[in-house]
Amino acid sequence: MELTATQRVALEELRRSPRKRLARRAAMILAVSAEGMTHGGVAAELNTVEATVRRWRRRFEADGVSGLRDAPRSGGPKAELVVTSQQRGELERLARRVRTNRHIAFRAKVVMGCAEGLSNVAVAARLRTSPGTVGKWRKRFIADGVDGLFDTPRPGAPRKITDAAVEDIVVKTLETKPKGRTHWSTRKMAEQAGVSHTTVGRIWRTFGLQPHVVKSFKFSDDPLFVEKVRDIVGLYLNPPAGAVVFSFDEKPQIQALERAQPVLPMDFGQPERRTHNYVRHGTSDLFAALNVATGKIVAQHKKQHRAVDFVAFLRVLDAQVEPHLQVHVILDNLSAHKAPVVKRWLARHPRFHFHFTPTYSAWLNLVERFFGLLTEHALKRGSHTSVQQLKSAIDDYIDAHNEEGRPFVWTKTADQILDTV
Repeated sequence: MELTATQRVALEELRRSPRKRLARRAAMILAVSAEGMTHGGVAAELNTVEATVRRWRRRFEADGVSGLRDAPRSGGPKAELVVTSQQRGELERLARRVRTNRHIAFRAKVVMGCAEGLSNVAVAARLRTSPGTVGKWRKRFIADGVDGLFDTPRPGAPRKITDAAVEDIVVKTLETKPKGRTHWSTRKMAEQAGVSHTTVGRIWRTFGLQPHVVKSFKFSDDPLFVEKVRDIVGLYLNPPAGAVVFSFDEKPQIQALERAQPVLPMDFGQPERRTHNYVRHGTSDLFAALNVATGKIVAQHKKQHRAVDFVAFLRVLDAQVEPHLQVHVILDNLSAHKAPVVKRWLARHPRFHFHFTPTYSAWLNLVERFFGLLTEHALKRGSHTSVQQLKSAIDDYIDAHNEEGRPFVWTKTADQILDTV
């Protein structure tokens, strides 16, 4: 395809246009006009498809540079949205009903955003929705005012419960408790509201309410919580040069449990099955240190987890780390970790540095993640006839884990963690 000098100048100007689509189309035509260039070659160079290149070439050949511009869209101009002071008060009231009628609250916020003069795209970005949804509720408000934000009656049987009754059930669920009880049940709420318990269940599911579910949490009361979080997270994200960092803990009282009956293996359409009954064959304590950089585990089995046992494990770590490296150990506040015998050992081995986690903050200790995987993959479904067999199973899992050599990657900064506490 040959270009005139005038066309080439015009295309070069368009290629420098801030309008990316127009600039891209001009670049396509200039590339197609180059000697030896095929549609496929241009498509590969501009990271598009051949059909797109052909389309804009046809448009250019038919209408010249004008053919590269988008045709004006059909339809009239966007209707102006005007909110009276009375409507604004009603919209603000509806927007506050997030807990009881979040759909209406959302629509009210859409209209209030449009009333600020924002475009549909800007309102959509603010409320994390689509421009089409914003346009829908803009039109409904212009046509019917505040009433347009409410759902129109649907075909079929009429509703047997009003919006006010739904709101009353939601508010009672959130803000009250039945006499002598800690939480509502569907049947107890149904008695109070005069509806069926299945209706209460539907309302609760719609609003994501689960009065029967409770989750627990615990705050650390450590006065140095912030400092310790920053210290330990700093070791994970920016370990010191010339040092190795270990995350250490004990997993005490691991039981060697043997199932009372043979395990029935998995089959097609049938999961593995086992009896609830088991026979105890004793326990073992596991001492484990996770090398934060490599993901490998140093471990020992112990009968107890006393201070002298801990010192014996520290000797193992000391022997495995090259003499010129410093050793940083992240560990919890168990009394055995702070016993006099441990302090004396640390005084004789100054390259060892302890970093204690805050109280009730085991989640900061990466080795706990390893213990979780050990339990899930090797212990929970195991059947062990002796403590020695249990130890062998644990050792096999640790060997396989170390062969993979995948470290756990800590991603959150100390500031991100503290912002959520």
